[in-house]
Amino acid sequence: MSRKLGLERDTNETSIALELDIDGSGNYDIDTGIGFFNHMLEGFARHGLFDLVLRVKGDIEVDAHHTVEDTGIALGAAFAEALGEKEGIARFGTFILPMDDALVLASLDFSGRPYLAFEADLTAPLLGTMETETVREFFAGFVNGAAINLHIRQIAGENTHHIVEAMFKAFAKALDLATRIDPRIEGVLSTKGVL
Repeated sequence: MSRKLGLERDTNETSIALELDIDGSGNYDIDTGIGFFNHMLEGFARHGLFDLVLRVKGDIEVDAHHTVEDTGIALGAAFAEALGEKEGIARFGTFILPMDDALVLASLDFSGRPYLAFEADLTAPLLGTMETETVREFFAGFVNGAAINLHIRQIAGENTHHIVEAMFKAFAKALDLATRIDPRIEGVLSTKGVL
């Protein structure tokens, strides 16, 4: 079963085109117009072992908000579409990732019900040209696009760059675990029969 697709999303604020292969090997070609955001998404693809080609043109002359949030929405929607009815997937994924002084937990459920719990102390207002308050907006966008339940929590850390990078990598690892096919699962992993 192929779990790859292409997706385009256009609004008055952003134009997004992406190609995703959930069962990839971590290859990426990413250009969002925001250097730090590129770096985070490259780590996401590499550590989640997702192949990702992504092109984003956004109103970054205003700020990074629309570009970051809309990319989250589009990427989440791509995962949801690629997984289809979610038959055979493990559904849940949790990962605690260390990065130097930072320690971050990411835990998620492909429940079909969007919910985000985000706890972090991001003291630096900017990372490159990306406002750190947009980090939460990326995850909120992904949650809404994919209809998942996601908890991200900073357990330790002082360096904002390390904390945010640990978030993206922990999320990728948890996502990899949740999207894996388990041959023991018949249909979907739910007593309701649907996700």
